[in-house]
Amino acid sequence: MFDEDHASRALGIELVDNGEGHATARMRITAEMVNGHGNAHGGYIFLLADTAFACACNDSHETSTVASGADITYVRPARRDDDLVARAHERTRFGRSGIFDVSVTRGDEVIAEFRGHSRTLRVEGVKP
Repeated sequence: MFDEDHASRALGIELVDNGEGHATARMRITAEMVNGHGNAHGGYIFLLADTAFACACNDSHETSTVASGADITYVRPARRDDDLVARAHERTRFGRSGIFDVSVTRGDEVIAEFRGHSRTLRVEGVKP
């Protein structure tokens, strides 16, 4: 799935690791990603977390999955040239739904915490 994610790839996001129920993605904050306060724009941090979430969802259990919702809490600012890492982990699955947590870090510092809700798509003739 990541190979076809042109938006994430255009921003320089790299998929570092992924497998069933987890994924790790990395992104360097560029000058174009910084807002008027000199901080990384929250939308870019959200996008990094969402990319890790999407990879963890879609490489889990061999199903096609989409987001049904997500929220993020920004803990501290990121700045230009920071290398951010987003680590996504499946917390639980129930029916066609799932919950994933993603921590975005700079080294050992937490930058943001993201929680995503997934929904497995129905495929004709296949039970999820």
